[in-house]
Amino acid sequence: MLAHVRSSAVLGIDAYEVHVEVDVGNGLPSMSIVGLPDAAVNESKERVRTAVKNSGYQFPYDKKITINLAPADVRKAGPSFDLPIAIGLLLATNQLDPASLDNVVLAGELSLDGSVRSINGVLPIAIGARERRTPRIFVPAANAREAAIVEDIEVYSAETLRQVARALEMPGSVTPLKGDSTMLREEMTTSPWDFADVKGHASVKRALEVAAAGGHNVLLIGPPGSGKTMLARRVPSILPPMQVNEALEATKLYSVAGLLTAEKSLINVRPFRSPHHTVSTAALVGGGTIPRPGEVSLAHHGVLFLDELPEFARDALEVLRQPLEDGIVHVARVSATFEFPAQFTLVAAMNPCPCGYFGDTFRQCTCVPTAVQKYQKKISGPLLDRIDIHVEVPRLSENELLQVQQGEPSSSIRDRVCQARRIQTARFACPLTTQPAVYTEDAPPHPADEITGSDVKKDALSRPVFCNAQMGPAEIREFCAPSSDVKNVLKTAIQQLGLSARAYDRLLKVARTVADLAGSTNIEVEHIVEATTYRSLDRKFWGG
Repeated sequence: MLAHVRSSAVLGIDAYEVHVEVDVGNGLPSMSIVGLPDAAVNESKERVRTAVKNSGYQFPYDKKITINLAPADVRKAGPSFDLPIAIGLLLATNQLDPASLDNVVLAGELSLDGSVRSINGVLPIAIGARERRTPRIFVPAANAREAAIVEDIEVYSAETLRQVARALEMPGSVTPLKGDSTMLREEMTTSPWDFADVKGHASVKRALEVAAAGGHNVLLIGPPGSGKTMLARRVPSILPPMQVNEALEATKLYSVAGLLTAEKSLINVRPFRSPHHTVSTAALVGGGTIPRPGEVSLAHHGVLFLDELPEFARDALEVLRQPLEDGIVHVARVSATFEFPAQFTLVAAMNPCPCGYFGDTFRQCTCVPTAVQKYQKKISGPLLDRIDIHVEVPRLSENELLQVQQGEPSSSIRDRVCQARRIQTARFACPLTTQPAVYTEDAPPHPADEITGSDVKKDALSRPVFCNAQMGPAEIREFCAPSSDVKNVLKTAIQQLGLSARAYDRLLKVARTVADLAGSTNIEVEHIVEATTYRSLDRKFWGG
């Protein structure tokens, strides 16, 4: 007898439908799986056989069992087909008589005792089921909360094979989890890292505020112990709450990477990734035999912190060029090309020389000039050109170290950042809420106010524009048009700093963010002047 069960698998970060066909007939007793299965899929024969027996069902040891996973030309990987294969086997042997399987998707790994284990990529599978108008989906209990954020489908928690079989026979006996995308709203928790703990460095804090408000990349340069890492780790505490579609994209990436747990099944707080400088190229940007997202994609809509930037392998740094420019990673394989989103804010830190004290006013540098030049040249010009803000982090003075008074807290900085992001959200035609609130001077918006909506403006690459750093050429022409006075300042800056066309565009984006923080509709001279100060360090350390 032939049985047909619908399942799904993940390719890249998107799911595709897999039809599991199980035929049980006469012939030499055997069990075979076709349809380009990998080792994990082939091993499901043993898991399914034992799980069916231990669940109280009969396994047809005297029959020839053929299992086909269609489409046959796409390689199948992972243990997620265990559950649909087992259900198909019960159907083909008349041990299960469900009301209907035409509108059900099944996915899950089976233990030998028949319980259902968690799998990776449940969120893309649930999204794919909704897109194909499949109203019901059975997923492992550990992944059910993850799938439940997808609305317009019924998500059923699968704990054991017998429970799933009973639920299919009696659909009304189980209650589905209701989809609720509001679970993606950011949890307003207090961060242990606060800018109030940072002494001095007012100019650096201002630069990081600008970077957070516009999503700009920033490079911190200074001697050891000056506070570069301390400052970088506090950047997430001033970032605005994630929009629903941002949180959904981030959760999807973590689901594919297998980094979600039953306790933390949603990514509703902006990610902060800090890979060690020994990270491989594939681990940084994504790859592998079966490509998986790398650190740049796991930092999507969050922060990627690269400490001791020159210590990273040259190849690893150079592959950052495309993600920094396009916000996407392309991983090419013979069978297919995979795309992983990577719209992150890069925060990098480095010493100015091998000993760390080049240009320090308190301690003399012991490096020879050639060593200093070789160390700084590890950061190539094209990579440096893609970093919007360059900030020097000097050593703190005695008075700054001895001060007792705390600095401005992250909550105050975050208020200003959120207000600037609201301006950008309105600019790029993304409604703040489904029913916009009216704010007055007496009742200003709070950073915890929800920012939702999916009608965001897109650039030439058809990607949503969430902040100024993601503007394309069309948005720059429309929203960053300089006045005659500003053009004169820009002309001087281009001549003195030798700005490339890319650096010029990024300078305008930073100036637009400075203007947003000031609440100005137009880019004024003072905004361009401040943005220009953030592009001068490469002339000092890299010699123009």
